[in-house]
Amino acid sequence: MSPIVTRNQLSFAFPDVHPDARLHIRVQRTLRVPDDENTYGLPPGLGSFPLISAETIDRPAHSGAGTDVFLPMWQAEAAWLDFSSPEDYPFLVRISVGGINAVTGEDFTAAIDFVGEDYFEVPEQPWLDGFRVDEKTVRQFVAMPLGEGYTAAEQLGGTDDGRLRIQVTPLRAATWDERVAARRAARSVEPDTIELCAMPGSTDGMGMGAGGSITQSIATPVEPRTNWDTGATGEATLRIINSADWEGLTGTAPHHEPPTIEEYLEHGYPWFEWYDDSLARRGGSKLSDLKTVKEIGDAKGESPLPDNPSFDPPAPHIVTG
Repeated sequence: MSPIVTRNQLSFAFPDVHPDARLHIRVQRTLRVPDDENTYGLPPGLGSFPLISAETIDRPAHSGAGTDVFLPMWQAEAAWLDFSSPEDYPFLVRISVGGINAVTGEDFTAAIDFVGEDYFEVPEQPWLDGFRVDEKTVRQFVAMPLGEGYTAAEQLGGTDDGRLRIQVTPLRAATWDERVAARRAARSVEPDTIELCAMPGSTDGMGMGAGGSITQSIATPVEPRTNWDTGATGEATLRIINSADWEGLTGTAPHHEPPTIEEYLEHGYPWFEWYDDSLARRGGSKLSDLKTVKEIGDAKGESPLPDNPSFDPPAPHIVTG
């Protein structure tokens, strides 16, 4: 099942599974955390990136299937993925970045690896800011040109297919209905005291490199594999387009200028910290040895990133799951 692109949002709906089985995904703009010896809290969302269906673009020079979605990013711009379900309907989510799994670092496969747990679950995991390094840390998603050795997939496999693939699988309807019925029964006995909070120019294509270090755990899956309706899996394919090429592709100017750390500090955006040690899956991943964009640039004698000095981050806003 392919998603619908509306209001800069990917919307998956599985009416044949259950009317509540709906998942919304936004690619959020953010600022790069400094690539230094520090590990930072979650940076803020600065609004969502625009998304546009490839089928609406009449530009033969830009390849891509009609079901692809174009995502404009400036070189060295950072992003994070935001997941929400109106009814908190559970979904199994797998992310391929350039052909590698963002959770394990292994080659992305069509089949779900329930043993290796190459996925995470929503709403337990409300967002993903980067490549999972270990139980406490991710490396920020940073857009970089393909073919120059900067992307994570090029480091691990030598090639990068230039695609950000998002695969989602809904919970079985019978399992969901049982839970809804149990919740209604509990409410009839005593008031519900649980409050749920909403979580806040290259023409050769772009991929994702590894940026600075962010404190973020990837929650350990809790659902038995039999609870997932694997026959109803849907997928979206995003292709990153350099914002410098966006006007030539769409006929419209890029919708924002590249952000800077100075802008971040000027506006006083808060840092967010979301970490629950009891939920974090243990151990490192194949992505633990990734070189960052800065490290690769230093080795090549290049400066692929705009000036991004180290600084003391403001006190975080603590968000618990």
